[in-house]
Amino acid sequence: METTMQRITTAGVLFESGRYFVARRKSGGQIGGLWEFPGGKHRWGETPEQSLAREFMEEFNLPVTVGSCFLLHDFVHKQTLFHLRAFWVEPVGPVRYELNEHEEARWVTMEELLELPLVPSDMAVRDKLEELSLA
Repeated sequence: METTMQRITTAGVLFESGRYFVARRKSGGQIGGLWEFPGGKHRWGETPEQSLAREFMEEFNLPVTVGSCFLLHDFVHKQTLFHLRAFWVEPVGPVRYELNEHEEARWVTMEELLELPLVPSDMAVRDKLEELSLA
């Protein structure tokens, strides 16, 4: 049986005034052009919270405070088992961002989020948010 590598990856949900912050990946590759919650792969020596805060800075130049984890979801991609951790995040100050890694970013309602083509790993995050918003 082949050994699967394991990695932690993060997704940050910024929610303000009934809308979620999402970004569209640059074209190219398997998931190019798809929408996602900001986040990314965890680096050795970081906590998932630290890696998520770093990703927001790298991708959007947007400082955030990472709150509680509301979803743990495992998925396999290219022989790697990913442990996705989804966290609530809060902006530090007014939300001003730059697009360093994405083609576009927008604030969407749950209805709009359900219409967007998301990266496969973030569908579990969206489903959990939908469940929470109905609770």
